[in-house]
Amino acid sequence: MDKLDIVTDESGNKVVLLPEIIFSNKQNINWDDVEDYLGKYVGELIEIAETRDIIYIGNKFPDEYGGSSYTRKTKGARAKAKANAAQGIREMVEIATDKVYRENHKEKHSEDAHNGWFYYVTRFAIPLYDNEKKTGEYNVYSACLVVNHAANGKMYLYDVVDIKKEASNPLKTIK
Repeated sequence: MDKLDIVTDESGNKVVLLPEIIFSNKQNINWDDVEDYLGKYVGELIEIAETRDIIYIGNKFPDEYGGSSYTRKTKGARAKAKANAAQGIREMVEIATDKVYRENHKEKHSEDAHNGWFYYVTRFAIPLYDNEKKTGEYNVYSACLVVNHAANGKMYLYDVVDIKKEASNPLKTIK
């Protein structure tokens, strides 16, 4: 699979440029299609450049991404952003920053997150279109990668949450 472009914004943050919008319906995202799309990443491991942490994409990730309580509550442009972010999941992990640890307090995660949770900040950008044609501008979003630290000592990508559109002026690229 080809690597997606990673650019640096004017604040010095790395941003993954998504090549296109593949899930376009803001009102009714078909999360089963998103989960199917994410299935191609299962089994991959990705190194976070900043921390050198190795993150595994396990077989539970697509289901959690598409069916989590966060996803079920997400509507409109934010749901469209999350669905399309699936294209850049590897690169989003690679550029993740600002690692934070929290202990696991839920019994249901006692095995998957036996050693707690890690949270990282990442960014991605979705192309803007004008009459079905890309404009060369992108809306930038920040998000939180949720990673569980399992009983087997491995770290698994669990979900992408807290998706927020950044500045109102779009990122411009020269392509």
